[in-house]
Amino acid sequence: MTTAVPPLDSPFPERGPNAAADAATGQAPSTAATAPRPRWERPAYLALLLGTAALLLWNLSASGYANSFYSAAVQAGSESWKAFFFGSSDAGNSITVDKPPAALWPMALSVRLFGLGSWQILVPQALMGVGTTAVLYAAVRRQFGPAAALLSGATFALTPVAALMFRFNNPDALLTLLLTVTVYCVLRALDGAHTKWLVLAGAVIGLAFLTKTLQAFVILPPLALLYAVCAPTRLRRRLGQLLLAGLAMVVAGGWWVAIVELWPAGSRPYIGGSQNNSFLELTLGYNGLGRISGDEVGSVGGGARRAGGAGAGGGGGGWGETGIDRLFSANIGGQISWLLPTALIMLVAGLVITWRARRATDSVESMARAAFLAWGGCLLITGLIFSYMQGIFHEYYTVALAPFVAALVGMGVAVLWEERGGLAASLTLSATVALTAWWSYVLLGRASGYLPWLRWTVLAAGLLAAAGLLIGSRWRPGSRTGGRLLLGAAALGVGAALAGPLAYCLTTVDSGRSGSIVTAGPAVAGGGGPGGMRFKRAGAEGFRGGFPGGPQGGTQGAPQGGFPGGPQGGPQGGMPGGAPQGGQAGAAPGGQGGQGGQGVPGAAGGAGGRGARNAMGGPGGGLLNGTKASAEATAALRANASGYTWAAAAVGAQNAASYQLASGEPVMPIGGFNGSDPSPTLAKFQEYVKAGKIHYFIGQNDGGTGAEGGQGARGGAGGPGGPGGGTSSAIAEWVKAGFKATTIGGATFYDLTAPVSGTS
Repeated sequence: MTTAVPPLDSPFPERGPNAAADAATGQAPSTAATAPRPRWERPAYLALLLGTAALLLWNLSASGYANSFYSAAVQAGSESWKAFFFGSSDAGNSITVDKPPAALWPMALSVRLFGLGSWQILVPQALMGVGTTAVLYAAVRRQFGPAAALLSGATFALTPVAALMFRFNNPDALLTLLLTVTVYCVLRALDGAHTKWLVLAGAVIGLAFLTKTLQAFVILPPLALLYAVCAPTRLRRRLGQLLLAGLAMVVAGGWWVAIVELWPAGSRPYIGGSQNNSFLELTLGYNGLGRISGDEVGSVGGGARRAGGAGAGGGGGGWGETGIDRLFSANIGGQISWLLPTALIMLVAGLVITWRARRATDSVESMARAAFLAWGGCLLITGLIFSYMQGIFHEYYTVALAPFVAALVGMGVAVLWEERGGLAASLTLSATVALTAWWSYVLLGRASGYLPWLRWTVLAAGLLAAAGLLIGSRWRPGSRTGGRLLLGAAALGVGAALAGPLAYCLTTVDSGRSGSIVTAGPAVAGGGGPGGMRFKRAGAEGFRGGFPGGPQGGTQGAPQGGFPGGPQGGPQGGMPGGAPQGGQAGAAPGGQGGQGGQGVPGAAGGAGGRGARNAMGGPGGGLLNGTKASAEATAALRANASGYTWAAAAVGAQNAASYQLASGEPVMPIGGFNGSDPSPTLAKFQEYVKAGKIHYFIGQNDGGTGAEGGQGARGGAGGPGGPGGGTSSAIAEWVKAGFKATTIGGATFYDLTAPVSGTS
């Protein structure tokens, strides 16, 4: 290693503070994990965790039920242990959500303890964010010291997409925590070839599989290869340890799958998202390889585009263009890429500096190199898959990259700071600060009119910090003036790097986010949902050309809630779990679009049909946002509800979820999330009706959309796209022909206990 400027004034203590003495005495080199803790570390660490908690808990109830699709399943699981185990959308156990249930379990337990409400659902997610910060800190600190760990923790907490998803109820929060724990366990296993840590890593991956299926396995190849090559023990033992870890993974993730597959299909809920009522099909298809190839049976919107070409599966490119620059694009860049270039540079720099080390249990440099390989390998493989996957892709998926980026930033800055006496290291550190400031300037400029003073301030501060770092590092070693200049430049550089993400985070927590597709920060040109550009109007965000209603349309209408009570209507009357009032719907191809513009094929209604006030449901309802359940509709659902298994049925899980959350009574989501699952069949639905198990069928007012519309996506007959879409359409048509429609609170209700005379 090159001779560094003495670390007396260094904010990044050397990873091996006694390395020189250890080399002279022949003892094993010290690591940051065994070095004495500086007095400032504990207060700084506590401040990091408290700051993260404050950011994630502030104004938390503004999002109401957030994604009502998952909130309804949480509510169902809090009332029925069977629904809890399977992850059912309703307490009547008609169908599950389209993911395994592990992410629902903490939220459902919270609701069981404290009652149904926004805080009760979302606080567990926020605590997972604090936990991820703590695990990341512990992982980085072991080899790189507390300052590097603090920088990594702050970088993670101030990643906009992390500030979003750890305040939301999607599975990505738990998945990100578990992926971070996995890398930590693998690094602990590498430091001495400890079997127990590697087995624990396998068990954590198994739990991650029960959170979001095959996405949990994305990081396995680099981590397994790293251990097989670098663990300080003989090859046979390494392979045996990996086999044990694999067994732990199969047991931890497979027990639930085995029970579900062996359970008689007739006595469990239908597996949502599958076309054959099989969790294995769901795992390998819709939630698995289909995400890569774009061939997702039952999906809407189609696959991704490559250079403007048609999407995979004939979907027309609903999920954006693929390519190496995807993570830097208009709608994704502001979510995750603020420090992504920095992380990539730090990965290369860290590997160059540490590559000379040999595999040895007492080698500080060897473990540092292993850390770069672990975090860097996870970043590269996940980033490449996100960049080129042609199936369903949402901006918030990138939260899985946040801990990898943050770890590399902290570790890389630490090793470059230690090597700052060398010209190459000082130039790299200075150039990286300048590049980071420039990229923040670019990202801030994508949001028209958004804090224009900040982007220029960040650019100027970053360039000034870069110059200070370069000059200070070339100062005479031991100079107090040079040390002060370096410290000041380092502090200014960190501030410039984190100012833009901090602003995005504060914008995110300042208002609620609800629906199925959400993004952090302000609206940006070219951003938004599949195939669309987000626009801002009258203080509310909608989507031009996106899915009906827009994922963030009218966030001002999000319900406000409290702890431990339930949410209350928001300032514009948004009902719990309902869509905010700002977004307007788009119609399906051939239909008349609302103010939101053209919709995605098959997302709502049929060709030639007229656009509803919103998609698939009552006024304001949609495929990606729930309907606004009126007080009259809620009262009707609650009346004599104890006499029915389901108070109502509605096409699409978001619509059903909103009525269920508002009334507290089970509402059957016909066709699952997209309305495209063949559940229940028409015959089964008729059987339920004949047995008096369903009180109402909730339709829509403005005709020509949803299950009652014309031709769906992919040429399917009626209703939402996918093979099962015809089932939803057939049920809707049967109800329409056999039962009288009544308008209740602006929504169309069919009383299934009172058929039209002569109808069987």
